Amino acid sequence: MTKRDASKGTNEAWESRELGASEAHVRVPKDVDEEAIDDALDLHPISIRLQRSLIEDFKEIARIHGLGYQPLIRQILTRFVEAEKKRILRERSEEIEAAADDDNDRVAAAN
Repeated sequence: MTKRDASKGTNEAWESRELGASEAHVRVPKDVDEEAIDDALDLHPISIRLQRSLIEDFKEIARIHGLGYQPLIRQILTRFVEAEKKRILRERSEEIEAAADDDNDRVAAAN
């Protein structure tokens, strides 16, 4: 089997947990450099106070999706920020278009 054949379908195998999910192939590193991980992923630790019930809900949803609750919270916040930025840009674009239409109407009325 060639390297190309071996890697064929690899993404799907990881996603389906065919690869990477066996406990026999998992080990926790003894010397984890949290700062290096944060730097590599461009993460900045913060402190936030949330209701215990909300945290438990996040943990349960994360477990169902096979994630930790903190990566789930990052995904949720990222989705919100992306959607909110799009909404703000769309509103500003509509405001600019409306102002341009008003200007065009004034110019047409003046002529």
